[in-house]
Amino acid sequence: MGVVKSGRQGKRTYGFCAKLTVVILLGFSFVFFWSTFSSTSNSVVSQRSTFDDITDPVAVAKEKRKGKESGIHSKKSRPVRNGDTGKVVKRGGGIGSVRGHSNRKKDRREEEKHSVKGIGWKQRDGKVSNVSNEVRGVEESGKERVGDDGVEGKDAKKEEEGVEDVEVGDESADHDGGNAGEIEGEVDLGATDEQGLLVSNEEERIESSDTGSEKKKKKQLGPLFDSNAQYSWKICSVRRKHNYVPCIDIDGATSKLRGYRHHERSCPRTPPMCLVSLSPGGYQSPVSWPESKWKILYGNIEHPKLASYINKRNWLVQSGEYLIFPQNQSEFKGGISHYIDFMEEMVPDIEWGKSIRVVLDIGCKDSSFAAALLDKDVLTLTLGLKDDLVDLAQVALERGFPAIVSPFGTMRLPFPSGVFDAIHCSECSRPWHANGGKLLLELNRIMRPGGYFILSSRHDSVEEEEAMSSMMASICWNILAHKTDDINELGVKIYQKPESNDIYRLRRKKNPPLCKEDEKPDAAWHVHMKTCLHTIPAAIEERGTEWPAEWPKRLGTFPEWLDNRENLIADKNHWKAVVENSYLLGLGINWSSVHNVMDMKAIYGGFAAALAQQKVWVMNVVPVPAPDTLPIIFERGLFGIYHDWCESFGTYPRSYDLLHADHLFSRLKNRCKHPAGIVVEMDRILRPGGWAIIRDKVTILDPLESILRSLHWEIIMTFAQDKEGIICAQKTTWRP
Repeated sequence: MGVVKSGRQGKRTYGFCAKLTVVILLGFSFVFFWSTFSSTSNSVVSQRSTFDDITDPVAVAKEKRKGKESGIHSKKSRPVRNGDTGKVVKRGGGIGSVRGHSNRKKDRREEEKHSVKGIGWKQRDGKVSNVSNEVRGVEESGKERVGDDGVEGKDAKKEEEGVEDVEVGDESADHDGGNAGEIEGEVDLGATDEQGLLVSNEEERIESSDTGSEKKKKKQLGPLFDSNAQYSWKICSVRRKHNYVPCIDIDGATSKLRGYRHHERSCPRTPPMCLVSLSPGGYQSPVSWPESKWKILYGNIEHPKLASYINKRNWLVQSGEYLIFPQNQSEFKGGISHYIDFMEEMVPDIEWGKSIRVVLDIGCKDSSFAAALLDKDVLTLTLGLKDDLVDLAQVALERGFPAIVSPFGTMRLPFPSGVFDAIHCSECSRPWHANGGKLLLELNRIMRPGGYFILSSRHDSVEEEEAMSSMMASICWNILAHKTDDINELGVKIYQKPESNDIYRLRRKKNPPLCKEDEKPDAAWHVHMKTCLHTIPAAIEERGTEWPAEWPKRLGTFPEWLDNRENLIADKNHWKAVVENSYLLGLGINWSSVHNVMDMKAIYGGFAAALAQQKVWVMNVVPVPAPDTLPIIFERGLFGIYHDWCESFGTYPRSYDLLHADHLFSRLKNRCKHPAGIVVEMDRILRPGGWAIIRDKVTILDPLESILRSLHWEIIMTFAQDKEGIICAQKTTWRP
């Protein structure tokens, strides 16, 4: 009662004031909630309305992606302008600029004039200096570009503070079947300098994410490279010396453990921080393409087992310092051309260079198969099996043909499912029917539905023949032809993988069984092979239901199952402009000496496509854990591989003429325990005299340049604006 009485007295005394206060508070509350929800619901629209310089294709792509799952399962798209900071990162051709809100109107006026002066270009060591840039707008050269790296306002701030978003869970989720995630647009104004250097473009950012309810947390992380580190190099003291492949060659172990290297990859706990020696007789500049198809310098690849192999082949000729490959002479009697024509006669549907574009050749011979198919516009990737013991993959690379070195035992090959048009194996002596047909099931995984398996051998026992026939029937591969060539005495069998699941339902014995629905066919990095059959895509929106267009139309035809085709078009236009206006003209690279090229962080294969008219081939590497775009690269008639750059790549030393790294290091920021080991790996796989084009943030490029100089690489050109830059460097023959 006392409380009620006191309340009534207070009400009589302060009634009017209390009512007024309540009304005011309610008013403020209404305004607060209204403004909050109103700004939230309109935030995207208000951001988009401020971007006068976003080109239509990307805007259309953004609208199409809303509420849809893209071909790489992207979630959403939005401009990278930060509403809080008012900053936009402008870059392209390795160049970036960050401008504040107060300068936007002035910038737009300058962009309309299409000329901005004072952008610096700097080439080192007396090459080129003080070259001014003439900047043109997006309409002239910029086009739109889809990438997966960039700096926006708050991200740039995070980097400066050493703070980075770290996603909880498996970092390699994308290559284990996870979905690619958020696409964030980034505005760049197209521009070229007097030598054609593309200085800016439209760019979007693709970041991998998982479909589950994984949350992000902030973690304090340091810089990628220690700017105070001092590097002192030494030659690797290893058994394989100048042919050292770190994840294949095991040192410091028993002979039993060393034998394990022929079956699986086994990388050192820490990446090697030593340099691989050059050839014993000294390294010479390799023979240029196309002459290298038929003649290579023997001293660059010399080793005892190769010498023994050459002595047993009368069609291989060692003439002075050269190893000669007589044209149309090979392991196959009657010549390689006869061998390939024989296949076409057996199955006329095999149209080399048209419907058949990307081929996997298992086991190296003399690489004549890849050489002959290249003349027919077929890209043949040779899988050099380490247990061949002859290192013929190194010979193939020296000749200028694509090859990788990989075991083929119990782990899946580093390729997505259903991408190879044909797989060839000649006398590779693989136990296809052993262990439940595990190796054959792996080929079934990576072969395109309707694809061809070509198997040739000289002598098969009756038991092996029966076991092989039983295994092929169990996985429903149809034998199209089986014939023995009277000239080369090879029995050639051509099988075809089913194009639909109907035939699987007709099997009497369900062995091997169909894979479970949660078994991800594209999971390929450090994943064990499965003894099950993956079902064939059936829905029209799934990849693999239709055969790609014939080459070369295939390169520019984007499949129906890919929703974000606008992104591929943007990526294609961007890299076409960069290559034509910058790389081929403005970096000082002697392209006549370039043939083996690697894109260390490929997205859609735009860089490789831009080089299609050049006499080069490009190994497109999709890093773990980047979004899984490798199937798209294969769909375009190109090829590539998954790889984690915290480990060594599966190739011999001195394999490549040019390495391209577009924001590779910022992508791997604080992922690898020893990021300087990536630079050492680049030194291992790049030929002396080879080139590296590195585009990244200045905070990364500055210490990276110091590392390259410590390796005695020649810095041909550096260019930076604000937080973005580019380095073009050339490896020398220096060894400590």
